[in-house]
Amino acid sequence: MARWPAARRFVRRFVAGEHAEDALRVIAQLNAQGLLCAVTHLGENVVTVADATHAARAYVELLAEIERRRLAAVPSLKLTHLGLDLDEAVCRANLEAVLARGRASATLVWIDMESTAYTDRTLDLYARVRPAFPNAACVVQAYLRRTAQDVERLIELGATVRLCKGAYREPPELAFPAKRDVDANYARLLDRLFAADAQARSVYVGVATHDTRLITRARDTARARGIARERFEIQMLYGIRKDLHARIAADGLRLRVLVPYGEDWYGYFMRRLAERPANLAFFLRHLFRG
Repeated sequence: MARWPAARRFVRRFVAGEHAEDALRVIAQLNAQGLLCAVTHLGENVVTVADATHAARAYVELLAEIERRRLAAVPSLKLTHLGLDLDEAVCRANLEAVLARGRASATLVWIDMESTAYTDRTLDLYARVRPAFPNAACVVQAYLRRTAQDVERLIELGATVRLCKGAYREPPELAFPAKRDVDANYARLLDRLFAADAQARSVYVGVATHDTRLITRARDTARARGIARERFEIQMLYGIRKDLHARIAADGLRLRVLVPYGEDWYGYFMRRLAERPANLAFFLRHLFRG
């Protein structure tokens, strides 16, 4: 980060640092506050098999350190970081190596969702590995028009599902362009994941949002339907809406904070901002909000 001092001052609010040790230190601090964590090693769309293998090895080592230090944290990874663009067999082997290490310590591994170019392949690979690795967890995006159908598939699998809004630029025929429509779809999908038949299949829900209205909806719906607090959690990004942490805890809800780290921090943020200008407004708004 030292090469880009101005950018570093902006990004350090949202990224733990360049190294795994930076992330582990932040996770320990958040755990001490009673917060669960997820950790992601920044990177995507690797161009060599060696890079993909290196990324998988980093997650395996991270899982070992999480277990050794007895931290309440789980990894959250992108399949293109593990080589999905290069060869699906390579990607699957890398993913299964991470999942196997996670399974050994009874730790979930979240498989992030990327742009729509990868949606089908991500869900298909998740479905293939889940029978052997029930610790695999999947992500869906509420701004996509297709997600209601994808949620039905995941309910059939009894999946562990993170519901987020989505941050990639997509055409209007694939994604709702208006925020109000994204929010409405998020609420519908949340209700579906909390439905009796989904819960009967042991669907676990990660409610990934900083929107207080949706957090309240999740809390109230769970209480009304008798869903135990252990069956879902609220998820937030590191450095965003820290002012809500105490309130969420006071409501008796589980809160998990996603902590990113890695040398690719600059490229990661520049790609997200270039893909979707609304992302810049989001980060600027929360830079000063707390």
